[in-house]
Amino acid sequence: MLITICSTKGGVGKTTLTANIGGFLAHAGYRVLMVDADIQPTLSSYYPLTSRAPSGLHSVVTTGRLADAVSQTAVENLAIVVSDDPDGSLENWILHTPDGRIRLRRALSDLDYDFILIDTQGAIGPLQDLGVLAGDILLSPIPPEILSAREFARGTLSMLERLRPMQHMGAPVGHLYGLCYRMDRTVDARTVAESLRKSTFAASRGGISILDTVVPATVAYREAASAQVPVHEWEPRRSGGTAPAARETMSALVSELLPHVDTASTGGQP
Repeated sequence: MLITICSTKGGVGKTTLTANIGGFLAHAGYRVLMVDADIQPTLSSYYPLTSRAPSGLHSVVTTGRLADAVSQTAVENLAIVVSDDPDGSLENWILHTPDGRIRLRRALSDLDYDFILIDTQGAIGPLQDLGVLAGDILLSPIPPEILSAREFARGTLSMLERLRPMQHMGAPVGHLYGLCYRMDRTVDARTVAESLRKSTFAASRGGISILDTVVPATVAYREAASAQVPVHEWEPRRSGGTAPAARETMSALVSELLPHVDTASTGGQP
C-alpha cells in the first residue's frame, strides 16, 4: 500500500509524521520504504543511513526504475529513496513531460514492500502532484488552529478537485484522511478540530475524513527527531499529564488508518 503524506501548507509536520509512521510499521515487522519527494531533503536525514544508494528520487522519476536508488536506514526494515534534486530541476522535468506527474506511481507499482510512505513538499506544484497521484490513500496533518484549518479546507479541496481528471491516465486520487496534529489543550484548538470534523466530509462530498486519533503537542516528537529514533521508542510510556504516550498515540493512529495492521509487536494494542 502507498500512503502519501501531503498538505498545501508548509510546516505542518508532514516529515515528522512520515518518519514516525515508517518507524512504527517497520518495528511491527513490515517492510517499509519511505520516499522523500520534497525539494528540502529533511526526511532523507531524519534517520541515519547504514548504506547510501548512488541515486535517489530524480533517477526514479526520470528513468522509472528504483535500481541504485534505495538507501537503508539504521531502523530495521526501513529503507528510503532520498531527495537528490537540490536545484529543483525535477519539477521542470515533470512539468514538461506528458506523463511526468504519474511517473512515480508507475515506478513504485508492484514493489516488494508492505508499505510505501511518500513525504511531499508543502507547496502546490508538479512535485506535490507527483506524490499525491502516487498514493493509494492520502494523509494530511492539520494543526488545529484557524489558519491551518482554512488552508486545509481551501487548498487541499482545490488540489483534489484539480487532480481528479488524472484518473483517466490511471492515477485516481486516493481518499484523504485529515489528522489533527500538535493538538494542545486550548478551547480554540478543540473548537477548530470539532468544526473540521463536522464540515469537511460534507464539503468534500465524502472525499475527506477526519480521523478520531489526534497527535498531541508534546516535546517527545521534537526530542525523538533530535535523537533520530522513532517516537514510539523514545516515549513508550508517560508518567503524569493528560496526554497519551507517543507509543499509544502512534498505535492508535496506525490502527485507525490501517485497521488490518497488527501493532502487538510494538507494544501497542492489536
